[in-house]
Amino acid sequence: MKKFVLNVTAIATLGAATLLSNSAAAQSAPVACADYKRGTTNIVGERVGKKIQKALEAYNNDLIDEALAILYEVDAKDGYDKAFADNFIGKMLAGQDGKGAKALEYLEGSVNPKALNDSEHANTVRLVADLSMQEKEYGKAVKYYQEWMKFTCKEDPDIYTRMAQAYYELKELPKMVPPSDKAIALYEKPNKNPYVLKLQSFYERKMYPETVAVAEELVRIFPDNKQWWSQLGFFYMLVEDYKKALSTFEIAYNQGYLSKKSEIKALSQLYATNEIPYRAAVLLEKHMKSGLIEESVQTLSSLANSYHQAREYKTAASYYEKAAKVENDADLYRKQGILLLAAEDYKGSINALQKALDNGADQTGRIHIAMMEANIYTGNFRQAMVHVRAAKKDKNVARTARAWEPYIKEKAKNRGIKV
Repeated sequence: MKKFVLNVTAIATLGAATLLSNSAAAQSAPVACADYKRGTTNIVGERVGKKIQKALEAYNNDLIDEALAILYEVDAKDGYDKAFADNFIGKMLAGQDGKGAKALEYLEGSVNPKALNDSEHANTVRLVADLSMQEKEYGKAVKYYQEWMKFTCKEDPDIYTRMAQAYYELKELPKMVPPSDKAIALYEKPNKNPYVLKLQSFYERKMYPETVAVAEELVRIFPDNKQWWSQLGFFYMLVEDYKKALSTFEIAYNQGYLSKKSEIKALSQLYATNEIPYRAAVLLEKHMKSGLIEESVQTLSSLANSYHQAREYKTAASYYEKAAKVENDADLYRKQGILLLAAEDYKGSINALQKALDNGADQTGRIHIAMMEANIYTGNFRQAMVHVRAAKKDKNVARTARAWEPYIKEKAKNRGIKV
């Protein structure tokens, strides 16, 4: 803690701001109002000054409790002497753990009569606001920040930012935007905090287009911050602007800004949504093999679906098979079989479709139709007829099965096969 070496004559002109450093204390003039006239400087009385001197000596020797005990004995009923003593006590308490609430009592008591000198008053009002934030007295913090601005006719971006934060804690979300805008305008060097607070206000009120606008500003002003790129991409998805979402995520990925599995999955999904399924599959496959994305049924199924959309049937079928094996999923075996049929791997198709049936697949009629086709292409007309008969029992595909029946019989007859 900073030490203060004072002689007896200096006690009379000691300002409370000297006792605890405060950023505002460094400013040359405490008040910037156009009609401001500096008043007479108050000084503590001789009797109180002697106790202040003793308290300072104890304070400078790190005897804080002794210094406080001396100050508690100050018998000043009102006026500058009491305000000065309370101010000194409050600032010392503010430096002690767990004494914030008690410090506030004394500091508020020192400013509310407006007995302190202007510089002391201005600095303490701001300290009360800051300490109120620390003690989670957010309504009080806003009150004193506003009082500081009214008294000094000054504007400070840090104060506007803290006010926006206080309104957030108070759940007064619409009130966050004006002080955030003030802070943004006043900062000489861009500061991300008021942008983030403004974004939170809009997002939590489900004002998504406004949220996107702030996120765009964050990316424009802080382009090297990977977090904003990712968030902007997700916000574009929120408003269903998938083309902008894709371009944002793609730029971020190429710059090495995407490192979370949720971000990679989002980019893969956006490729698929924007009808670029092959890139969706390759990206997901790469990061599954690297271990970033788990090799789960969901991931394998997504991979299979993307390769399917890209008409890479054999690759898609292989991933459906991997996914199906995890829990013997009948529907995934069905999808594998259908894709192998499209890829002209008829034996593989028959094996996969049989596994689908063995594991209790739905749409059995359609599966039998597919198996019928696969058997026709392999020349196994007897087995094709077995599946036709099975398919005819399903009203959804019975008509299709009946249409194939004469064709199979004719083909078998031509080859001398009895079906």
